Amino acid sequence: MVIERLSELPTEALAPLLAESEQAGLRFVHRLVEEWASGRNRFDRPGEACFAALVDGRLVGVCGLNVDPYAAEPGVGRVRHLYVLSAYRKLGVGQRLVGEVIAAGRGPFGMLRLRTQDEAAARLYERIGFRRCADVADCTHLMELR
Repeated sequence: MVIERLSELPTEALAPLLAESEQAGLRFVHRLVEEWASGRNRFDRPGEACFAALVDGRLVGVCGLNVDPYAAEPGVGRVRHLYVLSAYRKLGVGQRLVGEVIAAGRGPFGMLRLRTQDEAAARLYERIGFRRCADVADCTHLMELR
């Protein structure tokens, strides 16, 4: 497995992730593609990054890091758009992608936050070191980086 930082979004290579996520009723991969195409979010502000996981040259997962638009204070990053093809789950792909996001977030951000309604994703984030939070709007999990 190779994790690459993206400077361009390989839309064609993302097509299987887009199709599978939409079939599952999830819209965030679609938002990733749509926002990149429109220029609304290309993960290009200071501290931001987007990563892809490739196995044998095939894009099997994606995860991004943005400045958290919901945070009132500066220095908060947001984990966004984590999606791994179902055939590649439980193989460490998600963990590696989130690990790259955490590494990229150290320095620019003092905290990372995210929101998930998926219990399997919640367990993954918690194994990595995120803790649940119930008292923060638009956030289910956070990690202090400093």
